[in-house]
Amino acid sequence: MMSRLVIALVQFNPTLGALDENTTRIVLRAREAAEQGAQVAVFPELAVSGYPPEDLILKEHFVADCARQLDRLAGELPRNIICIVGCPTRGEKRARNSAVMFADGRMAGVYHKQLLPNYGVFDEKRVFEAGDREVCLQVGGYKLAVHICEDSWFPEQTAAGVREIGIHAVINLSASPYARGKLLKRIDILGKTAEAVNAPLLYVNLVGGQDELVFDGASLMLEGNAIVSRAGQFTEEMLLVAVDDKAVPSVISPAVNPEVEYIFIDEQVPALEADLANRTDAPEPLDDFPEVYTALVTGLRDYVNKNGFKQVIIAISGGIDSALVAAIAVDALGADRVLGVTMPSQYSSEGTLSDAGLLAQSLGIDFKTVPIQALVDTFLAELEVLWPGRETDVTEENIQARIRGTIIMALSNKLGHLVLATGNKSELATGYCTLYGDMCGGFSVIKDVPKTLVFDLCRWRNVAEGREVIPQTTIDRPPSAELRPDQKDSDSLPEYAVLDQILERYVERDQGRDAIVAEGFDPKIVSQVIRLVDLNEYKRRQAPPGVKITPKAFGKDRRMPITNRYRELD
Repeated sequence: MMSRLVIALVQFNPTLGALDENTTRIVLRAREAAEQGAQVAVFPELAVSGYPPEDLILKEHFVADCARQLDRLAGELPRNIICIVGCPTRGEKRARNSAVMFADGRMAGVYHKQLLPNYGVFDEKRVFEAGDREVCLQVGGYKLAVHICEDSWFPEQTAAGVREIGIHAVINLSASPYARGKLLKRIDILGKTAEAVNAPLLYVNLVGGQDELVFDGASLMLEGNAIVSRAGQFTEEMLLVAVDDKAVPSVISPAVNPEVEYIFIDEQVPALEADLANRTDAPEPLDDFPEVYTALVTGLRDYVNKNGFKQVIIAISGGIDSALVAAIAVDALGADRVLGVTMPSQYSSEGTLSDAGLLAQSLGIDFKTVPIQALVDTFLAELEVLWPGRETDVTEENIQARIRGTIIMALSNKLGHLVLATGNKSELATGYCTLYGDMCGGFSVIKDVPKTLVFDLCRWRNVAEGREVIPQTTIDRPPSAELRPDQKDSDSLPEYAVLDQILERYVERDQGRDAIVAEGFDPKIVSQVIRLVDLNEYKRRQAPPGVKITPKAFGKDRRMPITNRYRELD
């Protein structure tokens, strides 16, 4: 047996459905891994197709096209390295989520994911057929168990299937999306799995954005609960790790344990001397605010680029939400790909107008001013004959927002730019936004970012650059939609510091009114917030997609009926 087995964990950013492109990049990265001295290269879950493929998997021709890419990989992957690649494959009834093993120009074996997640953003049981056995891959005397994502998330269940085999390591191909605070939870669970199987766990994760989801990478090698080596977050990277020779129990005969499939690769792969500097130079995880900010940048960049947009357009009001979205857009795409438009009305203050210009200047973006008051006056003159004698109310406010939405969408049509909506999670939760107005857009960057976190990210962004990228006056000014005289958000909503705490409990933790009140919150405010959330599901259903950064985002995470007469309130 070789004194050590060098394995490349290839942290990979596929584009969903770009089968030829993904396969080409897999081949190139496999060659790089071989050149760097790896004997085995491991790619993430569904690297060939991208993740999550959703109902594409129900199309037989899509799975057949993925199978053709596997044939291509068998012929094009370098023969001096063993490769394990995530890809959909045909099953008996439905497709399977599989890890395909390649050696010496052939498909040497395949493992099918056994534990299919069916919670939150996951609905794999709907489209995939589960595997029913463990796989033991033997390479040059080393015995490797292969898992896919969820298979390693239940330590005792995992251990029961793997411990008897007698392995040198568990290799886990994963597509684990980012959520705030999830990294430490992930490391804790995987560490317990490594302890339970009494072998190192090698985890390789996808990286990059796919619609609402962002994958943070952070691939690693664990021995027990100790991190041996780790890759960076939100960046493509190849992490070389080594599994050392050690005595393990003999492989149990398939006749004794028929629930395990044994794959023997007899070819001797070169035992080159690989550079394993990462073993002692693992990057530290990002702190909270830069981690969230980087997730937003990554999600926006990949949504724009993978969908073929050249530029984006943002309605910049001079407020804090549009300021944060503009900063994220510049960091994701570059200033030359961002157009800002301010659309003042009679209620726009000198402060917000000034701040909108200062922000554009600070970011170095193209910036245009389109006054809307003449359009507002025309609309009202034409419409007031339809409701003579009625008092001014939210209708007039919404007309302003919808005129702005019309202008920004017209520019999008004419210029081909993607409109970035600027609403935050607090507004979307409570319906403090205008349908077909400020909700217009193709992508809503901060739709899962609570308002209090918007302020935190803006402050952090300025500190990180050492200057006022976002004007301090924007951060200090009380939030206002500026749709009527002297309007402030606090006229309609509880203070955000209180509101966001209640929303976290009601939306993300699914706590009821009594449980939230028991934590010390004002019963009237709690009832007000719950009522607003419940009444505005119809708005959220029509909102554009946006980056998920919390444990439970609106949309795939939280699926509530629109027509719903259940009320827990008095």
